[in-house]
Amino acid sequence: MNNSLLNKLNDKQKEAVTTTEGPVLILAGAGSGKTTVLVNRIAYIIDKGLAQPYEILAITFTNKAAKELQSRIENILGIGGADVWASTFHSACIKILRKFIDYTGYDKAFNIFDRSDQTAVIKECIKELNLNSEQFQPKGILNEISRAKDRLISPTEYERRYSSDYYQGKVAKAYALYQKKLKECNAMDFDDIIVVTVNLLNNNSQILEYYQNKFKYISVDEYQDTNHAQYTLISLLADGHKNICVVGDDDQSIYKFRGADIGNILSFEQQYKSAKVIKLEQNYRSTQTILDAANNVIRNNKGRTGKSLWTESGEGTPITIFEAPNEYDEGHFIASRIKKLHTEDDIPYNNFALLYRTNAQSRVLEEMLIRNSVPYKILAGTRFYDRKEIKDIIAYLRCIFNPNDNVSLKRIINEPKRGIGKTTVDHVAQIADREDMSIYSIMCNMEDYEELKKLEGKLMPFLTLILELNMQMTQMPITDFIKEVCEKTGYNAILNGESKMDKLAKTENINELINVAAEYEKGAEEPDMAGFLESVALYSDIDDYDEDVDNVLLMTMHSAKGLEFPIVFLPGLEDGLFPNISAIDDYDELEEERRLCYVGITRAKKQLYITYAQLRTQYGRSTVSRPSRFVKEIPQQLINYEITAKNKVAIGDRDADASFTPANFGFKISVDSVKREGASYSVGDKVSHKKFGKGTIIDVKSVGSDQRLEIDFEGVGTKSLMAAYANLTKL
Repeated sequence: MNNSLLNKLNDKQKEAVTTTEGPVLILAGAGSGKTTVLVNRIAYIIDKGLAQPYEILAITFTNKAAKELQSRIENILGIGGADVWASTFHSACIKILRKFIDYTGYDKAFNIFDRSDQTAVIKECIKELNLNSEQFQPKGILNEISRAKDRLISPTEYERRYSSDYYQGKVAKAYALYQKKLKECNAMDFDDIIVVTVNLLNNNSQILEYYQNKFKYISVDEYQDTNHAQYTLISLLADGHKNICVVGDDDQSIYKFRGADIGNILSFEQQYKSAKVIKLEQNYRSTQTILDAANNVIRNNKGRTGKSLWTESGEGTPITIFEAPNEYDEGHFIASRIKKLHTEDDIPYNNFALLYRTNAQSRVLEEMLIRNSVPYKILAGTRFYDRKEIKDIIAYLRCIFNPNDNVSLKRIINEPKRGIGKTTVDHVAQIADREDMSIYSIMCNMEDYEELKKLEGKLMPFLTLILELNMQMTQMPITDFIKEVCEKTGYNAILNGESKMDKLAKTENINELINVAAEYEKGAEEPDMAGFLESVALYSDIDDYDEDVDNVLLMTMHSAKGLEFPIVFLPGLEDGLFPNISAIDDYDELEEERRLCYVGITRAKKQLYITYAQLRTQYGRSTVSRPSRFVKEIPQQLINYEITAKNKVAIGDRDADASFTPANFGFKISVDSVKREGASYSVGDKVSHKKFGKGTIIDVKSVGSDQRLEIDFEGVGTKSLMAAYANLTKL
């Protein structure tokens, strides 16, 4: 390894790179260069002859981070760097499973189910178990199953623990049936990938020993985000050489809702008594003002190891805090400030990010950006792989690769129309359930079932099609095979029947899928359908982020972790919104919310804006808000308030007393409904609302220049609405 690389590191980074033996905990503060440390540490180990590249496992959480890690390793080591196992948890586990899948009860051609596939399966379970669909909703049951898998609790163990509880007892039945159906499809969900790998290692000492010997050095990035199953996996693999280096920041542990356990990083020194702890506190991203704000907020948490970020980059400008009368004023301030900085200071739009606590906040922000002609992109919009035509083609590929995948087969068996209706499929599915076989297997043996013989004419052409395509699958590049599938299945004929615009859009999307396949084939050592389908299944929203496109980026703070932007806006910092109302009276939840605020603040490099509204409409109710306690935790000397003494808004050259309502901005709103324009309501008035229908006003309260109305809507119940925004029509 070139000594000049080491000389570029600060003392603590150098210590982290050269401390190679035994357990090491690197507490890496935001922007402290942890990826640089990880890359150089791996290069140092190889350069000193301590291990070969293929004897190093480097785990991180996102495909984007894994690709960056792999790329930077190869830049230092050359071609040999490609042999380092730099991957996500799921990718590493799939590598292990593909090699030893025969020991797990699954077939090599297993598929990975995404959330929509899981939902389809759990809906079947709810129906078969005759559960009340209102009380037992798919999302809730799937979340409960996911939590169980994160804790390595099997369906049998779950039922043993919770059989006496009515709700969880029913969930236990659904969990068991859900797993049975997945197994029949020869499919796993994302949680299963980790769970099945852990079980494989626990149940096969020779396989465990093989990987314990193989990986002489293991590094885990973002260790604070690991759940119990991931923690167990890493503990098993590291138990051979015990050269485990975990990198993380307990102050950035924000994924408790996904099962992340901050205790994994906080208890590392108890698990490994000889652990060396190294703190990286020098920040290379933000100004000292931004870091001081973050340090002062996070130090209010008790459950942390304790560290303080500092930088040599200078003090920087004060943090701007803006108080708006309502969310429309807030959105207009943000949009107009971005427009001004872009126009007057020539700052590219991709230098700006709007990070919010909840997705619901994006609607008004979008409206204001559009109003100000500011280009933007939402990072959590419709995924490319969620588009119907893409899901259809992927379902074909998955069914051809693994015909036992009932979910994919049901999706495409009559797409395009083949005269195989739902009644026919349900009939075959009932027999499959009775026989504990896949739908495809039953269809292949129709002659054994008297009640299916009359369906042979309908089903046999589809079976023949899948069989022929399965035989072709390995005979041509994946790009050509996708084109073949589109043609032979008749999917191209469907597109020809669409309108000109729809056909163009869908054809472009399918061509983009072919481009994705081409990229996969170019980068894979041994490209095959299994690998391609894995890459598609493990895609995440963050992989779609292109920082070179000149758009303002909108995203949740949870999605922003790991990213950085010159100028950041944090809208909606109000108690009840951020921190979330459910966290205010829960000590652990409040600390998690504060860590999320810390993450939001430390995404900013040069300038940070924090905004909040006096009045905000949520869930159809307009409520008076107060600034978040997190705002109050920022020292006053770091802040520049953009607000007048009389609580008037100071934006650009508009009248400081004016309030920017939907009506002011040209949104459709009944003039009769706006009190400030002469409308007034009294108890007993009959009104009509676009969503809630007809109602009677049962209470009226004055709020500033507006009125808060309690309205009893027929068949809906009582709703509390602000007159100015309710768009009511008097009857």
